[in-house]
Amino acid sequence: MIDTWRAFRKHRMGMAGATLLLLLLLSALFAPVLSSQDPLSMQTDALLTAPGAGARLGTDALGRDVLSRILHGSRLALHVGLVSVGFALTAGCLLGVTAGYAGGKTDYVISRFLDILFSVPDVMLALAIMAVLGQKTTNVMLAIGIVYTPIFARVARGEVLRIKHALFVEAARSMGVRTLPLIFRHILPAAVPALIVQTTLSFAFAVLAESALSFLGLGVEPDTPSWGMMLRDGKDWLEDAWWISVFPGMAITLTVLSFNLVGDALRDALDPRLRGGGS
Repeated sequence: MIDTWRAFRKHRMGMAGATLLLLLLLSALFAPVLSSQDPLSMQTDALLTAPGAGARLGTDALGRDVLSRILHGSRLALHVGLVSVGFALTAGCLLGVTAGYAGGKTDYVISRFLDILFSVPDVMLALAIMAVLGQKTTNVMLAIGIVYTPIFARVARGEVLRIKHALFVEAARSMGVRTLPLIFRHILPAAVPALIVQTTLSFAFAVLAESALSFLGLGVEPDTPSWGMMLRDGKDWLEDAWWISVFPGMAITLTVLSFNLVGDALRDALDPRLRGGGS
């Protein structure tokens, strides 16, 4: 763990990404402090106000403070990412470990099921799920979780296939260790590095997916402070009120970039063959 942290610290872009993520987390935690404006409050006397002293990032067509909505939108982005990726990680590991360890017909059936999910484009699958379940934040998280479950399943299956015949696993098996303790105490811990990297990268995709669904009108409930919803509200005002779309777009870009940078750095730090790059 210490060696991993040292390798991560040497990765300049990874540290930059971690700094951005820390700022995102702090802005989400202290959103009410950083902006005293209610993100849902409409000021009819301050419609489409340009960024300035009265409204640091301006207001939208309904007089809502853009900064406040971006800060509270960061809470939604982190919440959706945490729940959806957590669901995908849990379900994917369950499927992948079962397929990889059991092998045979079990592996064949699960793998073909994953192939079917992989054959459908991510956005189309998420749209189909949202069309069935309805427009709700909980359904958004479930849809994104289902979409990314096959990715975690493939990673977990591959790691189990690589590890289950390793010498330390065979030694534990010869000592009479049963299946579940063998998986949870010996196989899964060895697969953690690959799963950590995939988890970090999936957070970035979850933020993009939520924004895309909200932009298309199939995401969170109307009026919810969401970066994708803000982009949708501002698309008709790009010439006269560019700030409505540009600032939430920058928030999405920086968030996705930071997760990708951290994911790349973790991949390098957790793989001894890649350590020392520090790029």
